[in-house]
Amino acid sequence: MQRLKSIYPEYAGRVDFYAVGSDPTESLKVLEAYRQQQGYPWPVAEASGTTLRDLKVQVQSTKVAFDSSGVIVYRDGYGQGGPDRWRQVFQELAASAKPPAGGDGY
Repeated sequence: MQRLKSIYPEYAGRVDFYAVGSDPTESLKVLEAYRQQQGYPWPVAEASGTTLRDLKVQVQSTKVAFDSSGVIVYRDGYGQGGPDRWRQVFQELAASAKPPAGGDGY
């Protein structure tokens, strides 16, 4: 997450990024406090229902990237996905992003 902290701001207006808590004992309030303490520039969220199971998240620090159609385009685990790889993922997501609803795409 520390590596992403320096990369994500370049793409913040074009790529949505959320840190989703995987510990069911941590509330959104706890996750938000941690986000602020660490200075992470993205929002946090709690996983709901079967989200973690459906995404086959079995360990903390699993990272999953979806394109604007909801297709998984990248997945890695703890300690994987260095800065260059994440920059590439964000670039690809930004390039393939759908224009906002009602917009003309220009």
